[in-house]
Amino acid sequence: MMWYHISEPNQYLALTGAGIDGVKIAKKAFVMPFQKVTRISITPFDFSLQLQAMTIEKLSFALPAVFTIGPSDDIQALVKYATLLTGGRDGTKASGQSHVQDIVKGIIEGETRVIVSGLTMEEIFRERQIFKQKVIQNVQEELSQFGLKIYNANVKELQDSPGNQYFSSLAQKAHESAINTARVDVAEARMKGEIGEKEKQGLTKQQISKIEAETSIRETERKKEKAAAEADLTNRQTELDRDIKLARISASRAAEARDAELHRDVEAKRAQTELERLRATDVTKAIAKRETEKESADAKFYTMNRNADATMYQKTKEVEAAYLQATRAAEANYFAREKEAQANLITRKLEAEGISALAKSYAELSTALGGSDGLLKYLMLEKGTYGELARANAEAIKGLQPKINVWNTGPSGGEGSAGDPMGAIRNIFQTLPPLFSTIEDQTGIRPPNWIAQVPQTNGAPVGQQVVAGNSKK
Repeated sequence: MMWYHISEPNQYLALTGAGIDGVKIAKKAFVMPFQKVTRISITPFDFSLQLQAMTIEKLSFALPAVFTIGPSDDIQALVKYATLLTGGRDGTKASGQSHVQDIVKGIIEGETRVIVSGLTMEEIFRERQIFKQKVIQNVQEELSQFGLKIYNANVKELQDSPGNQYFSSLAQKAHESAINTARVDVAEARMKGEIGEKEKQGLTKQQISKIEAETSIRETERKKEKAAAEADLTNRQTELDRDIKLARISASRAAEARDAELHRDVEAKRAQTELERLRATDVTKAIAKRETEKESADAKFYTMNRNADATMYQKTKEVEAAYLQATRAAEANYFAREKEAQANLITRKLEAEGISALAKSYAELSTALGGSDGLLKYLMLEKGTYGELARANAEAIKGLQPKINVWNTGPSGGEGSAGDPMGAIRNIFQTLPPLFSTIEDQTGIRPPNWIAQVPQTNGAPVGQQVVAGNSKK
């Protein structure tokens, strides 16, 4: 459980316990469990003591003094004072205060005895203020370590200690001396009084005579001054009357001049008003004329502006119509081109599909003909390529009139050439392989496979003849 504490105006809160290192000083604070709060009063307290001391001359005396001591308002000093105050035997406030007073009493007695032991009785008695300052200074140095401060110190009259008559003897001596001095002073005072009385009586008479003479002289001077004042008053009265008359005449003349000036100003104002009126009339006419001309110019400008707007509107419409027509023509052209491109694309697709189908059929035909060579030869036969080649060769040797000799070296059947009537035709067919071999060398086209099946004679190819020229084999 947590408690909130607030101190009085002349108090501080000293917190100790869990979570606090040392002592914490505050005016208000929350007190947590396992923490303790102590209220510290900063009100100074009076401390009286009857100190027994001995001077350097071994003279003992009693020194009554009253010290006003209290804690300093500095936080560090308050921490020191709180530590000192809570150091009582049973931890209560009363015991803590008593503990502080015991410490203060010990410090004051010790420091005062140290100071007194180094002074004579005469020095203490004669220089009491210096003695007081030394006591306060030394005591304050010791009290600062406990957070205490001396607010005031009052050292009373020095007194004799029991069995000592020093101050009483001094007092009796001073008393007798004062009585004798008083008697002498009384006799001297009586003598001075009688002499002074007679001197005062003579001086009184002299002063009276002197005063009476001075009074007569003063009365005569006063009468002269009165007469001069009355004459001066009469002269001043005459001058004043004259000045009044002159002032009246001047005021009258000034009033007449002012009246004439005002009349002249009124006439000038009237003329100025008439002039302003005429000028205002002319200005009004000029302003009206200018306004009329301005309105006319504004009307013309408005008409021209409207015409220009109409012309610009018409031109804008024409441009928009032309733009719309061009846009539509461009769109139609674009649409036509797009349709044409689509048609071309479809045509190309169809052609590609036809070519693909043709290629597929050619592939099947090539397979049926035994390969690409068979397909090529088939196409050459279908297209008439061999006929064209034959015609080209015929055209090439046309008009050359070659001489062809044919020998038949094979068996004759016993009667020469008449024994083999098909030999000549067979020889013609035997010339085809060399011809196709030449075509293959020149064009790269191989002859059909059936050429290889041409009949042979005596185990070797027959009819290897070369046409064009006389050659034989």
